[in-house]
Amino acid sequence: MFVFVPYLRFKLCDIMKGISVVVPLYNEEECVVDCYEELRGVLDGMDVDYELIFVDDGSRDRTVSRLLEAGNDDRRLRVIEFRRNFGQTAAMAAGFEQTRFDVVVSLDGDLQNDPREIPPMVEKLREGYDLVAGWRRDRKDKFWTRRLPSMIANRIISFATNVRLHDYGCSLKVMRGEIARGIKLYGEMHRFIPALADEYGAKTVEVPVNHRPRFAGRSKYGLSRTFRVILDLLTVKFLTGFSKRPIHLFGSIGLFSGFCGFLLLFYLLCDKFLYGVDMGNRPLMSLGIMLLTISVQFVFFGLLAEIMVRTYHESQDKKTYVIRTIHEPGGKPSRDSRRAA
Repeated sequence: MFVFVPYLRFKLCDIMKGISVVVPLYNEEECVVDCYEELRGVLDGMDVDYELIFVDDGSRDRTVSRLLEAGNDDRRLRVIEFRRNFGQTAAMAAGFEQTRFDVVVSLDGDLQNDPREIPPMVEKLREGYDLVAGWRRDRKDKFWTRRLPSMIANRIISFATNVRLHDYGCSLKVMRGEIARGIKLYGEMHRFIPALADEYGAKTVEVPVNHRPRFAGRSKYGLSRTFRVILDLLTVKFLTGFSKRPIHLFGSIGLFSGFCGFLLLFYLLCDKFLYGVDMGNRPLMSLGIMLLTISVQFVFFGLLAEIMVRTYHESQDKKTYVIRTIHEPGGKPSRDSRRAA
């Protein structure tokens, strides 16, 4: 029987061997029981310890009550219920934080992701990868409103992050526990998990998975998310590329702006002294001075950002690196799962 307890973060000295499955939910009363039972059937057949973590993102229907009824006597089921709707990224972040096993699986609760793909993806992970991402190669969604925008977004994200995947939007992923618990998710960045994991040196592979038509409920996604994805991509690009060296970004822009301003003013000076052309009332004069001013501002932005980054790292004793393995003579290799800031 379920006992309601306050929010509790699990802290274990040694992460246990097994599989943690994280499923975010939002108004999925029509398919949540089928999702739970199908996951149980697949994981029972794997002969491993496991836990099912369902995170309800403020559903307004009977999603939670139906799930609790179905898993009333199941000690491997945990249900995290939000006070209101915070979004899928927040639901995944809460689920990842509560995981207790060394392998973490994420998937949507609408059963379009096939739970039977979990065993082969786990086996792929054990080949030495840190993250196995699903690729809905034969996707069962509408072309113009879902598949086409997703294809464009995947191309842009792959180009911007240098992590080449066909399907960033597939929620079915299998990853090592230290990766899932180390990544900090904000906004709507759950789709950028492979890019964020790459920042920690994760070895990622993509495998085709079965995608099924939605049999109940309705999709929570639309074209409006495309614009939010672009904005989040800018954040991810900054975090993965310049969060530890912001002066390289702001300074580069500042130096380029200053160089252009210098060339314009040099050209005007040459016109003035060689041809006697008045430079005081020319628009190029104002443009050159503005570019030089912008140059100084961006360089100072970079310096201030460097100070903030160092304060952030040193005040919390956060490392700027991640150790995969320490090889000690005469001993076994040891893993260090401390995450970099």
